[in-house]
Amino acid sequence: MKHRSHFSKVMVILLCLVMTISVLGGCSSDPTPKEDTAQAQNSEKPQDDQTTVTFTPGTYTAESKGKEGAIKVEVTFSETELSDIKVISASETAGIGDKAIETLKEQIITGQTLNVDAVSGASQTSEALLAAVEDTVKQAGGDVEAFKTNTVAKAGEGKTEQLSADVVVVGAGASGVSAAVSAADQGAKVILVEKTATIGGASNLSWAGKFYNSSAAVNEGVKVHVETEIANWIVNNHWRVDAAAIRQYVTKSGETYDWLKEKGYETTFLNFAGEQLHVLPAYESRQDLLKKMLADSVEKNGGQVITETTAKKLITSSDGDVTGVIAEKADGTTLEISAKSVVMATGGYAANKEMVKEAFGFEGINGGLGQNVGEGLKMAWEAGAKVPDNFGGQMLHQTLARSTSKLKEQYSSFEASYPLMLTYLPNFMNVGPSGARFRDEATTLEAVAAANTSAFNGAYHMVIVSKSQLDALSAEGMKGVNAPKLPGMPPEFYADFQDQFKLETPWTNAQQVFDDMVKNGDGYKGDTIEELAENAGMDVAVFTDAFKSYQKATQTGVDTEFGKAKEYLEPMGENGPYYAIVAEINNLGSVGGLLVNTKFQVLNESRVPITGLYAVGLESEGVLFNDTYVGNGVGIGYSFTSGRLGGENAASSALAK
Repeated sequence: MKHRSHFSKVMVILLCLVMTISVLGGCSSDPTPKEDTAQAQNSEKPQDDQTTVTFTPGTYTAESKGKEGAIKVEVTFSETELSDIKVISASETAGIGDKAIETLKEQIITGQTLNVDAVSGASQTSEALLAAVEDTVKQAGGDVEAFKTNTVAKAGEGKTEQLSADVVVVGAGASGVSAAVSAADQGAKVILVEKTATIGGASNLSWAGKFYNSSAAVNEGVKVHVETEIANWIVNNHWRVDAAAIRQYVTKSGETYDWLKEKGYETTFLNFAGEQLHVLPAYESRQDLLKKMLADSVEKNGGQVITETTAKKLITSSDGDVTGVIAEKADGTTLEISAKSVVMATGGYAANKEMVKEAFGFEGINGGLGQNVGEGLKMAWEAGAKVPDNFGGQMLHQTLARSTSKLKEQYSSFEASYPLMLTYLPNFMNVGPSGARFRDEATTLEAVAAANTSAFNGAYHMVIVSKSQLDALSAEGMKGVNAPKLPGMPPEFYADFQDQFKLETPWTNAQQVFDDMVKNGDGYKGDTIEELAENAGMDVAVFTDAFKSYQKATQTGVDTEFGKAKEYLEPMGENGPYYAIVAEINNLGSVGGLLVNTKFQVLNESRVPITGLYAVGLESEGVLFNDTYVGNGVGIGYSFTSGRLGGENAASSALAK
């Protein structure tokens, strides 16, 4: 998926990034669709028995780091009340982080408490705002622990509402919205439940999708040979895939391009070095376009779209058929929704670190959405769904430099990205945590290959840079180290320094930037290779041996260990200092977790469809891949396509009952 499937700036972008994705969700008894807000739901006044905290009256400022940067607040206190919170600056994701800020502000002021839950999908933003406000409570002389004892009453606790529909879709990302719209277009009454306040999920952060042989691609003279593509796909995944599912995606995804265009969600064809990619609409427009699709189909047909409601359990009959969903609204109200078909579009579990570690062994960065923690999969498993034999695959897709965020607080975006850019070039020595070299660094020229080779060798890898190489970068830019092309980073990574993003742009302040990287704790330095190894926690003997072998390869032009091409064997000079950039891999989403057939029916342990249960998007994507994602644009292309087809099938079945 963003490749983005790539994440918005970043990640906003982060991405998401990057190919990929859908989410868990909610619903209301009001037949008129609307966005529930925590502000309305949590407007209860503090209880009589709540603790009163005293403050030194005044206005205080504080800041804390959010997902996309610092959140700075200005908080006003009277003697007995926190009366106002103003956000002076924030750069959180539009429609996600900014809405979370408004929700939490209302809850804090209404309840006179810091004892509020993080907003689904914006946990980092929530934690940052709470940390900043807590700082001001301390500045005002307030008792922080006492201020945390107060609670915000939930108006709906203890209440239950019953709803019914032909089709319930759980999750309003790309696949969930597509499923809801296509089901409604078949004449079904649809209820779409979404966990967060946002419509679109990770598609709001993605870059481009792949719709094979779309009318736009064919018109541009770019056509994929279908049988060759399918055959290569199957072989490249070691035959451990559903060949029928691959054929369906390759032959049917082109229709999705026209379907989206007809619905007003128009993508732009891009010939990406021979690949058929379709760039999604402008980031800021996507959520509104998807909402309009839902209004024109789901709501027009008597259905509902309700946000900020989390699905908790699938309702099953005595025969094991799925007959509905139990969900909980943000105000505590329980919804019991009966349905003839339920479509799971809950976006996977990539934000669940423990689950990812156990299933795949990956310890890198979650670049997808924070709310995707695997609840939907667990609900389906509890209802009898089979855990696929290839369970665990992830969408590893981008390389990140740990230093970037802090450096952006000190330098221009271009300068702060120096370490990041070097992680995408083949001209530098790469080593794993032990200090051993682990690949031909030309692998960095392909995003998926770079990500997977790194992740296979540990939680991070290091890029080694010498003083002579930094001197060359300072004098002549990337041209000075013979970079074959610009770093293949997602476009949003360099969007704000596009004018400087050239091979010949000199890297001013290069050594100072790298020294600050080390001071910030995001990289290492040593005057000798032995000192660098020791400072970086590498095995000194292992790294020394690897370095000497690599140095010899740069001198002879022959890499006997990995066969790296001579033109990428950049000399490192004979003198320090040497630097190690810590590079981590970005996971845009989990891949699979439910086994489906080509109707997107979820299969049980006997590989027989569970009546009434469907899955689309990432939850079902494991049928396309062996143990990990290897596509480019497939994540988001498959999300829209599986949603479109799965919704049609769910509706046809429901209406036939």
